[in-house]
Amino acid sequence: MRTTGMGRGFAALLVLAMACGCTVQGSGEDGGGRHLPVRIEVPKRSTPPAQGPGPGATPSAQDPKSGTTPPSGSAAVLWSRGDTGPGVRELQARLRQVAWLYDGPTGSYDDLTEGAVKGFQGKRGLPRTGRTDTVTWKRLKAMTHEPGKWELYLMGGQPTDAPDPRCLTGRVLCISKTSRTLRWMIDGRTLTTVSVRFGSVGTPTREGVFRVYWKSRHHVSTLYDSPMPYAMFFSGGQAVHYSADFAAHGYAGGSHGCVNVRDEGAIASLFAQVRNGDKVVVHW
Repeated sequence: MRTTGMGRGFAALLVLAMACGCTVQGSGEDGGGRHLPVRIEVPKRSTPPAQGPGPGATPSAQDPKSGTTPPSGSAAVLWSRGDTGPGVRELQARLRQVAWLYDGPTGSYDDLTEGAVKGFQGKRGLPRTGRTDTVTWKRLKAMTHEPGKWELYLMGGQPTDAPDPRCLTGRVLCISKTSRTLRWMIDGRTLTTVSVRFGSVGTPTREGVFRVYWKSRHHVSTLYDSPMPYAMFFSGGQAVHYSADFAAHGYAGGSHGCVNVRDEGAIASLFAQVRNGDKVVVHW
């Protein structure tokens, strides 16, 4: 019975030691044949355990421009001076909505954009870096709406759509109301593309196939008393011509039915090439 009791006691100590993560030294005999007492040793930790991120912690996001992780507490930079692309164009459109930028959008992060970002940041207590980081972008998006196509391309520069099939033969001013562009085409080949603006709801630009019937380099409208330089008339009083208002305000305005061109150099070149009798196609 005594032997059985000792065995049970040792087993209990062994279970306790394993549960505690301890090391158990097994029993042995000394020279006198007596059992040595059981000794339990708790290992000492020489260095503290490594501390990982706490529950729910996420690693710092990398800066998409440099590919490096920014210092703790700083925000990754999305765009800065010299960058180009659709993201910059949207940034500029949103800055226009809150009256920090008046030009563009152009899609190029220039000195005006940098200054507008600095002003926006300073007004809201953010570091005035002039670079658009994730914090600045989040704040700007919360204050603005998703810009539409003609807010993004307010001053032109939008991509063109495919030419109408009626534009593929002969000498044609091929004018798309969908992409708001004019192609100057000869036998299906596009020579020049410019952004254009059309009439308002009350005075729409007519659609269809027409011919240039009169050119007037220094024309002034007798109906609206407004200048119409490089006018190429194709339907009644409607003409393709340069518009200083379009150049200044973009698609924020409209014409009285004419097709406005904002690039004076381009319309001057067109005026020199287009002849009376050339075809004009206005289409969707």
